[in-house]
Amino acid sequence: MNIFFKILLFLFLIFKFSYSFSEETKIKIGILAPLSGENASLGKQIINSIRMALIDINDNKIEIYPRDTKSDPAIALRSALELEKMGISLVIGPVFYKNLAYLNEVKNITFLSLTNKTLDLPENIISSGINSTSQLKTIKKFLELNEIKKPILLVPNLNYDLEIKRGIKNSKLKFLKQYYYDIEPTKLTKQIEKITNYEIRKQNLLDEILRLENSDDANKEKKIENLKKRYTLGNLKFESVIIADFDESLKSVITSLLYSDVSPKEKYIITLNQWFDESLLKETNAQPIYYPSINKKNLDNFTFKFSEKFDYKPNHLSLLSYDLIGLIYYLSLKNDPLEISKSFKTKNSFKGKIGIFEIKDNKINHQLNFYEVNKGKIKEIF
Repeated sequence: MNIFFKILLFLFLIFKFSYSFSEETKIKIGILAPLSGENASLGKQIINSIRMALIDINDNKIEIYPRDTKSDPAIALRSALELEKMGISLVIGPVFYKNLAYLNEVKNITFLSLTNKTLDLPENIISSGINSTSQLKTIKKFLELNEIKKPILLVPNLNYDLEIKRGIKNSKLKFLKQYYYDIEPTKLTKQIEKITNYEIRKQNLLDEILRLENSDDANKEKKIENLKKRYTLGNLKFESVIIADFDESLKSVITSLLYSDVSPKEKYIITLNQWFDESLLKETNAQPIYYPSINKKNLDNFTFKFSEKFDYKPNHLSLLSYDLIGLIYYLSLKNDPLEISKSFKTKNSFKGKIGIFEIKDNKINHQLNFYEVNKGKIKEIF
């Protein structure tokens, strides 16, 4: 054979082998997100954040294959089956818990769902949201640092109370008492009054004023004057109140506590992750308020970068999606890229923009920061 053709054949075989090897080691990631319908804007944010992560990684070994769920469980299943036929074994999404309903039928895919719910998940679903266990473990750390030994827990009668119970069990957080309340304002106020012994403490005050009025105490007028500035008299058994609520319902609970003469300046008011809700900054009478959350500085940097690139502010799920790509890439460097989905079945940890991820027992727990909202400002405690 002519030496020229031998060289060409040799180069062809090298190119073919290299190309084949390159294709086989590509990490193909499916994306299940609402790309149409009422939640289409959220789906678009998730896709944009993932593409931004790929640009930042600057390694073409990861390829993404977005598919629509339309926030419909049946469509989510159809899209997942399509991805499975393509040989994809790892999918980011779906976003919403309800869209996981039929995905246990897709045996060959591991789904990194963005939900923070952890109950009754099929074996092929990994919850990657900021779950109750992560939040309550962080709250427990704050209580221990401040030697707060008598917290009470307030939980609304809504459909996530079982998640809270799971978080309590996993975090081993102990409460003086746990209460479940009705979110209807009138009922809520009466329940908070009962929890705080408001009527008894109010009567204690009236009784003490009456006692002083009928006494021979030389300073009784000054004492009575001071007592009349108060609303109640008597100690509360708890040292802090942990409220598992959000938005206007959370504010209603805090308002009811204030009405019942429970001051946040005397008792710690702690709640779950509020994602730095700016409306809480205006509630100066209800401050200080404490809660666990992701790293605010990293969130602000991500939000700025995302806004600069796409000209709108991202939802917090966008940052979670961004970090999941980083996590996948990190695990691909530690493991066989073709076996990357199996890496999510073993214990691993990874430091992302949100914080530290810990993969264990089909869920991703997060090591969170802790924040204080006081005097209209947010301060990081740890």
